[in-house]
Amino acid sequence: MRNLLKIENGIPRHPLYRMKEPVNLTVGYGEQLAIVGLNGSGKSRIVDILTGRWPMPEEAMTYDFGADAPKLMSDNIKYIAFRDTYGDGDSSYYQQRWNATDLDELPVVKDLLPATPRKELQQRLFALFGLEELLDKAIITLSSGEMRKFQLTKALLGSPRLLILDNPFIGLDAKTRDLLHHLLQEIVEQLSIHIILVLSKSDDIPQFITHVLPIENLRCGTKILRNEYKYPCYKGVTNILSEEQQKLIAEIPEKSFDFEGDEIVKLNKVNIRYGERTILNELDWSIKRGEKWALSGENGAGKSTLLSLVCADNPQSYACDIELFGRKRGSGESIWDIKRHIGYVSPEMHRAYKKNLPSVEIVASGLYDTVGLYRTMRPEDRSICEKWLKIFGVEHLSNRNFLQLSSGEQRLVLLARAFVKDPALLILDEPLHGLDLKNRKLVKEVIQAFCVRKDKTLIMITHYEEELPNCITHRKHLKRNK
Repeated sequence: MRNLLKIENGIPRHPLYRMKEPVNLTVGYGEQLAIVGLNGSGKSRIVDILTGRWPMPEEAMTYDFGADAPKLMSDNIKYIAFRDTYGDGDSSYYQQRWNATDLDELPVVKDLLPATPRKELQQRLFALFGLEELLDKAIITLSSGEMRKFQLTKALLGSPRLLILDNPFIGLDAKTRDLLHHLLQEIVEQLSIHIILVLSKSDDIPQFITHVLPIENLRCGTKILRNEYKYPCYKGVTNILSEEQQKLIAEIPEKSFDFEGDEIVKLNKVNIRYGERTILNELDWSIKRGEKWALSGENGAGKSTLLSLVCADNPQSYACDIELFGRKRGSGESIWDIKRHIGYVSPEMHRAYKKNLPSVEIVASGLYDTVGLYRTMRPEDRSICEKWLKIFGVEHLSNRNFLQLSSGEQRLVLLARAFVKDPALLILDEPLHGLDLKNRKLVKEVIQAFCVRKDKTLIMITHYEEELPNCITHRKHLKRNK
């Protein structure tokens, strides 16, 4: 059988990025592969080997992209990671996303698509992804589903032989996930391209995948047929959270709040617009102390925009009738007066968090609502941070630098950062992004154990109903403004 690529006894030259055993892998023509494994198992290292980020001896890896293929490996292989959704994780995008006055200075979709002499291919891709209506939109205004279409079009215009996608389905509502499954199926059939999916959620393998490569404990497993792969299941497991972890949460001292009243959030007929597009229209919402809300809606409905108002990140909040923790926005309180009551994590925060500090210092930054740590950590603060790392099962990563962790491990560290100051209001925007099945269950149990404590208030976004903790008391659904 003709092989698209073959790795034989592959060992990266850089010792910090080697697997525990030499890598052996073949991908044959016509095969579509899913790489699966737990967070930190080594999936990212395998991708880095495939894309040439960590070079190996030349004889260890061979490719056969065809006689008409470009000579450079970078032209034949395209890699898209979920963390690259906005500006390759540039923190300025995280800030500008909520500033309508900055949009004129930012690139639009058509400016970021590569020029191609293959106009027929361009037309096919535009038709396949419905991209014509997006060409004049600023890149940071795209919804998650629109961004996936843009990313795929941009990559495919280069006519790669192999497309590697890292967790492409996370953050998408059910309708958009189904659409992306369909689009990838069409790409395989119409463009004769090979696809490798890197999946943390291993129970979500599309039908077009022919083979699965399990990765475990920094070891590359044996490639097997998709219909023979048995993904790990934790439905019958009562508790992932150990008694010790539960005790650590239960023993957190009760905290008295220094704000008055029972109304945590009050929005009165809030309107948010960017140019001609209305995101939120005449929105009313009241959240009382101790309530646990599930916030839902399709991609682009305005969920993250709504949370940016509550977190005081959106400058348009000053023009809206909003009360937070009993005080009207713009009445003299600072952003830090608001943020000190809030623990927050989101996919956009994750993408923008580029501080290469030890994990324990990343967690400690949550005590002061800073990005990075700009003061010496007190011993008592370190103790609290290490406790939360232990609760999330990553205490062994305490002294590992954040940017050297896998994306799933990073997410667990950022979750510890959100919880570390024992906030009155916990805002979790897709908190289980990029986590494997076991860690999704663990985090769900942590949220439940934390929120049953007195006066804890929760707002949580997820596109998977099964990810919601049992403590949810209220629901709000946003509809997209057309």
